[in-house]
Amino acid sequence: MSSRTNNERKFGSWETTATGGRVYSRLIAGRSGWSAAYRKEVDDKEKTIRFWQEIFDESGRLREVHEKFPVDRGHRKV
Repeated sequence: MSSRTNNERKFGSWETTATGGRVYSRLIAGRSGWSAAYRKEVDDKEKTIRFWQEIFDESGRLREVHEKFPVDRGHRKV
Protein backbone atom coordinates (compact mmCIF):
# COMPACT_ATOMS: atom_id res chain seq x y z
CA MET A 1 0.00 0.00 0.00
CA SER A 2 1.42 3.39 -0.94
CA SER A 3 2.10 6.23 1.49
CA ARG A 4 -0.61 8.32 -0.14
CA THR A 5 -3.18 5.59 0.37
CA ASN A 6 -2.09 5.12 3.99
CA ASN A 7 -2.26 8.86 4.69
CA GLU A 8 -5.70 9.16 3.07
CA ARG A 9 -6.97 6.22 5.15
CA LYS A 10 -5.45 7.46 8.45
CA PHE A 11 -6.36 11.14 8.21
CA GLY A 12 -9.53 11.16 6.11
CA SER A 13 -9.25 14.73 4.81
CA TRP A 14 -6.58 16.76 3.06
CA GLU A 15 -5.83 19.90 1.07
CA THR A 16 -3.45 20.10 -1.87
CA THR A 17 -0.70 22.71 -1.56
CA ALA A 18 0.54 24.98 -4.36
CA THR A 19 3.70 22.88 -4.69
CA GLY A 20 1.79 19.63 -5.30
CA GLY A 21 2.07 18.33 -1.75
CA ARG A 22 -0.73 17.85 0.73
CA VAL A 23 -1.70 18.80 4.25
CA TYR A 24 -3.61 15.95 5.88
CA SER A 25 -5.93 16.59 8.85
CA ARG A 26 -7.62 14.45 11.46
CA LEU A 27 -9.90 15.85 14.18
CA ILE A 28 -10.24 14.15 17.58
CA ALA A 29 -12.85 15.09 20.20
CA GLY A 30 -11.67 15.22 23.80
CA ARG A 31 -13.62 14.16 26.89
CA SER A 32 -13.77 17.61 28.50
CA GLY A 33 -15.08 19.52 25.47
CA TRP A 34 -11.70 20.35 24.01
CA SER A 35 -10.52 18.88 20.71
CA ALA A 36 -7.31 18.22 18.83
CA ALA A 37 -6.41 18.38 15.17
CA TYR A 38 -3.50 16.32 13.93
CA ARG A 39 -1.90 17.79 10.82
CA LYS A 40 0.72 16.30 8.53
CA GLU A 41 2.32 18.18 5.65
CA VAL A 42 3.95 16.13 2.88
CA ASP A 43 5.69 17.00 -0.37
CA ASP A 44 4.61 15.79 -3.82
CA LYS A 45 6.38 12.45 -3.20
CA GLU A 46 4.54 11.98 0.15
CA LYS A 47 7.68 12.59 2.21
CA THR A 48 6.77 14.15 5.57
CA ILE A 49 7.83 17.79 5.88
CA ARG A 50 6.04 18.69 9.10
CA PHE A 51 3.75 17.05 11.67
CA TRP A 52 1.96 18.98 14.41
CA GLN A 53 -1.01 18.95 16.76
CA GLU A 54 -3.41 21.83 17.39
CA ILE A 55 -5.46 21.96 20.60
CA PHE A 56 -8.82 23.81 20.61
CA ASP A 57 -10.95 24.76 23.62
CA GLU A 58 -14.69 24.10 23.91
CA SER A 59 -15.54 27.26 21.92
CA GLY A 60 -13.23 26.29 19.04
CA ARG A 61 -10.41 28.74 19.79
CA LEU A 62 -6.87 27.55 19.14
CA ARG A 63 -5.10 27.26 22.52
CA GLU A 64 -1.90 25.25 21.95
CA VAL A 65 0.27 23.99 19.11
CA HIS A 66 2.61 21.03 19.52
CA GLU A 67 5.06 20.70 16.64
CA LYS A 68 6.37 17.13 16.65
CA PHE A 69 8.36 16.81 13.41
CA PRO A 70 11.00 17.63 12.18
CA VAL A 71 11.93 18.78 15.72
CA ASP A 72 9.76 18.15 18.77
CA ARG A 73 9.29 21.64 20.22
CA GLY A 74 6.75 20.69 22.87
CA HIS A 75 3.45 22.45 23.55
CA ARG A 76 3.34 26.18 22.84
CA LYS A 77 0.42 28.20 24.18
CA VAL A 78 -1.19 30.52 21.66
